[in-house]
Amino acid sequence: MYIVTGGAGFIGANIVKGLNARGERDILVVDNLSSGDKFRNLVDCEIADYLDKELFLQTLQQGKLPKAAAVFHEGACSDTMEPDGRYMMQNNYEYSKALLAWCQDQRVPLLYASSASVYGAGRVFEERREFEAPLNVYGYSKFQFDQFVRRVLPAASAPIVGFRYFNVYGPREQHKGRMASVAFHFFNQYREHGYVRLFEGSDGYAHGEQRRDFVFVDDVVEINFHFLDHPGQGIFNLGTGQAQSFNEVAVAVVNAVDALRDPQHRPRDLQTLQRENVIQYIPMPAALHGKYQSYTEANIAALRRAGYGAPLQRVEEGVGNYVRWLAARQEG
Repeated sequence: MYIVTGGAGFIGANIVKGLNARGERDILVVDNLSSGDKFRNLVDCEIADYLDKELFLQTLQQGKLPKAAAVFHEGACSDTMEPDGRYMMQNNYEYSKALLAWCQDQRVPLLYASSASVYGAGRVFEERREFEAPLNVYGYSKFQFDQFVRRVLPAASAPIVGFRYFNVYGPREQHKGRMASVAFHFFNQYREHGYVRLFEGSDGYAHGEQRRDFVFVDDVVEINFHFLDHPGQGIFNLGTGQAQSFNEVAVAVVNAVDALRDPQHRPRDLQTLQRENVIQYIPMPAALHGKYQSYTEANIAALRRAGYGAPLQRVEEGVGNYVRWLAARQEG
């Protein structure tokens, strides 16, 4: 059996679907469906059982969980604007520690979701303590669990692999609302209104030129499976290794939608879309001042040294694939 926490969520549901593609059906999904719409992420997936997160924790603490081949721990509060630090640490830190202890006791590999938010406003994104300074309590919860893992690793009895996800986008994220990727929001804005809106410039960047390492969820799943098939230890950045601007994402979305409407349509560049008022800019919300990463770019040297050599999709490719998936879902 495979256990996927957060299995009805964005990355978790994609892992479940990926396991199905590998012929796996004996999957226990763990989640909190108080936001009921998440169930839609699993309607085309095959699983053996579902447990609410609280019941799962009770079963774990009572020693009644079945033996697992591996645990994919994707369950967390991922709202970077959540102000309740007590809730965040209980949900993201204490929960993760309990699961790690069970995995080590049972000698079960744990592959878990960390976050690039541990780097805060830094300019160096390398898996070293001196570059880690989270800007919010979400990032702090992820950082502290990474620190706990570092203390456990030297005497670990089973593989522990953490992935510092950068800006993941792709299918099955619609339930995340405002926390969904900019690619998702740009798609809906353009389809509904004929324009997309980006933040004005900040931290020395021109309008829409803030840069992030945008990584397609299919690549995230493949990297998780690489470490499932080639057990290892450690904490790894999971991004493409190439920062791209929000403007580039917007251009890719608009051109992908236009191509669906008219395959003969010629792609438009940024300057044309700005001139035609298709790409617009709005002030950054005050709540994000001092808490916004204007630049991220994963150093993926450690990931490559660990044996993952496949290319990762740039925005132009990944966004095109995503737009086609979104359009098919809406039209279906």
